[in-house]
Amino acid sequence: QMKLTGASFPKIMGCQFHLGIFLFFILTRAQAPVECDRHLNVTLVASDRGTVAAVRRETSIVDNEYIVTFTGYYTSDAREGFISAALQGIKGWAIRSRNNPGQQYPSDFSLVELPSGSTATVAIAALKHHVLVKTVTVERRVTLAVQSDPDIEQNQYEFTRKVHSSSTDDIAVFPGRHWYIGRRLLRAIPKQVTSALQADVLWSMGYTGRGVKVAIFDTGLPRNHPHFRHIKERTDWTDEQTLEDSLGHGTFVAGVIASQSECLGFTPDAELHVFRVFTNAQVSYTSWFLDAFNYAILKKVHVLNLSIGGPDFQDQPFVDKVWELTANGVVMVSAIGNDGPLYGTLNNPADMMDVIGVGGINFEDQIASFSSRGMTTWELPWGYGRVKPDIVTYGAGVRGSGLRGGCRPLSGTSVASPVVAGAVTLLFSAISHDLINPASMKQSLMSSAKRLYDNSANMFEQGHGKLDLLRAYHQLKSYQPHASLSPSYLDMTECQYMWPYCSQPLFYGARPLIVNVTILNGMAVSGWILGKPLWQPYMQHNGNLLEVSFTYPSRLWPWSGYITILVGVSQEGSTFEGIAQGHITLTVASRLTPDQELLTSSVQFSIKAMITPTPLRPHRLLWDQFHSLRYPAGYFPRDNLLMKNDPLDWNGDHIHTNFKDMYSNLRSYGYYLDVLGHPLTCFDAADYGTLLLMDTEDEFFPEERQKLVKDVDEKGLSLIVFADWYNTSVMNKIKFYDENTRQWWTPNTGGANIPSLNELLAPWGISFTDEVLEGEVHMATVDSGLHYASGTGIRSFPANGFVVPVHTLNDQGTEVLTGSTRLVHDIPVLGLYQSPHVGGGRIAIFGDSNCLDNSHLRKSCFWLLPILLSFTSTGKLPSLPFSESYRQAPTLLPTRMEGNQLHLYSHVLDNENPQTYQSIPACPRIMWARPHPLNQSAPSSPRRGLFTLPVAVDPVNLPDFHGNIGLSGNYNWWVIGAVCLCVVVVVIMRRRKRGVIRLMRIPIV
Repeated sequence: QMKLTGASFPKIMGCQFHLGIFLFFILTRAQAPVECDRHLNVTLVASDRGTVAAVRRETSIVDNEYIVTFTGYYTSDAREGFISAALQGIKGWAIRSRNNPGQQYPSDFSLVELPSGSTATVAIAALKHHVLVKTVTVERRVTLAVQSDPDIEQNQYEFTRKVHSSSTDDIAVFPGRHWYIGRRLLRAIPKQVTSALQADVLWSMGYTGRGVKVAIFDTGLPRNHPHFRHIKERTDWTDEQTLEDSLGHGTFVAGVIASQSECLGFTPDAELHVFRVFTNAQVSYTSWFLDAFNYAILKKVHVLNLSIGGPDFQDQPFVDKVWELTANGVVMVSAIGNDGPLYGTLNNPADMMDVIGVGGINFEDQIASFSSRGMTTWELPWGYGRVKPDIVTYGAGVRGSGLRGGCRPLSGTSVASPVVAGAVTLLFSAISHDLINPASMKQSLMSSAKRLYDNSANMFEQGHGKLDLLRAYHQLKSYQPHASLSPSYLDMTECQYMWPYCSQPLFYGARPLIVNVTILNGMAVSGWILGKPLWQPYMQHNGNLLEVSFTYPSRLWPWSGYITILVGVSQEGSTFEGIAQGHITLTVASRLTPDQELLTSSVQFSIKAMITPTPLRPHRLLWDQFHSLRYPAGYFPRDNLLMKNDPLDWNGDHIHTNFKDMYSNLRSYGYYLDVLGHPLTCFDAADYGTLLLMDTEDEFFPEERQKLVKDVDEKGLSLIVFADWYNTSVMNKIKFYDENTRQWWTPNTGGANIPSLNELLAPWGISFTDEVLEGEVHMATVDSGLHYASGTGIRSFPANGFVVPVHTLNDQGTEVLTGSTRLVHDIPVLGLYQSPHVGGGRIAIFGDSNCLDNSHLRKSCFWLLPILLSFTSTGKLPSLPFSESYRQAPTLLPTRMEGNQLHLYSHVLDNENPQTYQSIPACPRIMWARPHPLNQSAPSSPRRGLFTLPVAVDPVNLPDFHGNIGLSGNYNWWVIGAVCLCVVVVVIMRRRKRGVIRLMRIPIV
């Protein structure tokens, strides 16, 4: 079925006109036969796809500068007095001046420069002790990295490729593209993104953004740009004292929202408040953003677009200020990031609950490859991430304003974000402002969004679906304040959308399934869960076999909160296979003012779970999440040293983020994976066949090491370790000094924490070296090879064990340190060991995890892991080229780097004294909720959705932004339809006469 939504055709168009257009599209794509000796010229017009504007907010710490936030807003003199009182007797400090439009107004923070060393520690403690000081945090330098994706740029312009063919059924294959094999009607890329979303329908009703203040935080906007009608204010928050945009990014974003000509924006009559927060060198600071955010609150803007993002969700002053913005009623829209298709790459602030996080799709309604995927990683290692993005919209090949006029196409989620911001601004102008707040707007956008048609995109790719402007308008027009959930249900039978929940059934004895549900509260900025949530299993649908627990905060603020739901299987279900259903009911309460009547809203979270009998022990694997560390906030380097343009390890190292493909591969082999977010003392070894330690960066508690020895030697637990590089000389080499921040950035560990792993493996005489190795690995008796990327070698291994050496590898450590090439030979990288104790387990180690990690995967070793698991399960040695004898390498054990800051971010070491351990955390005890059974049938599908009819409007003249006369009346459309139909009939008759009507397979471009 084809749906034309270009220029909002009135309802009076008959089926004849649809048929004519359909035949016209088909026939214009029919090709004449191609002879064997001719060239088939295939032309792909992709110029309007544009360059991918990969915009990220990269942050680094500014040495000796601190943001002191206060409990309220005070004048500069008052703030200076508070700081002077706190720092009595301390010398060498100064308050940094901020020359920007907000300096004349009260503020809630000051930027203070403190002396280095122990004096800074004393000064920070003194400031925190002051009764009016809320927090003291480091200042951060923010770099706007505007990059282009070379893989997409190569298809940016029109090009012609010659293909020898004897038939039109052949198809040209182009690298880097996915092709649909078969006949398919292609969707034309619209000239205006506003037409694709039918903004002209709302324009025709008189809504064009008038009276709405929209703030654009970006690179500025040129003076007197011809595309803009209402630039209310341009302000500069940098140290360059200019309002101009030299990069063009801010101009493009503003054009998508509010351009009045050529490439149309959604709201040409909106008030534009342009905040220039980045310099020409694409640099900003947290303090600049804080001042600009305060000014936006003061100006009472309605909508704020932030087409930037980065992984640093621990920049607390920035996060706090975003919460304050939305608490003041500002609807914030932000890009989810351009780090796809990798999972776990969400950017901040789009990953926040109160912000509308936007992902990108192309005009074929497919998830754009560059669009970042969920889940959020704030909650790791103890919990599980939230669903993001919230919605998706067009972000590939969207046309927007050029720097000096005209239009240009760009791609990226920084393009999709202003599309949604423009739509939100348009909705603001169409609906009473009393009904709109950050929660009600987000609820309406999500509940009216449409799932992508091909069902191939899961919730962590598309969120609630594609933006539908008219349905959102209809939702808001009839909106009644209420609470809602995201996701609103759990259905483990609904694949692919419910991935990863639908990828593995529940069973008795497994670690509980965790669902992190966002609560949106459209009633008021603050609220709470009234009473306790109720678990109500459907007895007729085996609900009694499910156990449910939940945790939630005491306050929901601003406009949002969460409830974490844990789902397990009772002992009664240990042999059950089938579906179990129930739902959780909770009530959200709010008061607009303390003396006002209590507002309440009840919501249900439906659960439809797959249950399978408890698997055999060898099929059960346990993934260690607790010992994984990442950026933010410490410098944890990439596992692959060749990735110089992406030096930070920030994707979570979870089986549902950058180890997603490894997880899917193991599931295809019939293995069941649990995730352990607590110390190794918190699991029963008798339940699992193998423990997986992948790329661990943290230390291990002594209690963990002692328990693991007993688990392997006495309880039959097997262990698989995939390590990575660790070399203190290389770590010192890749540290860098930032001239702007005056700060040395030194890695807190290597790709993995080899000294810690060696201590863990020492009872069995196993250790890794500090060599950094790279190259292609081919194992003689195995068909598949792999790429060894910045891995390490085996230093020592038991005499009764088996090792696999690699003939030749590149000494990458020497290359990094000296720039010279050195080859090393016969380095063991894989080892297999059987514990000699009766009933003991087995150990397999490998020196590199990059071949399992999607972050920068070059050539995978997914084939290797099942081979190792077969060994750990059965003890049968695989067909690998083992070495007959192995002597311990004549190298010292790798040592920890002196002076590193690992303890500041460790879950194991004391955060103040790196030589001591924290007290080992207590293992969690789950309190299952008391069930309230229901003797009634469960709904056939737990999916909750609001389905509305499209908005019907009378035919009217559309706003004319091109100087053309809009069509109106039935007569014109019947004439156009009749003419097109006649043209189609003539073309059919002529082609039939020639005998050349044939359909060819057409690639999706």
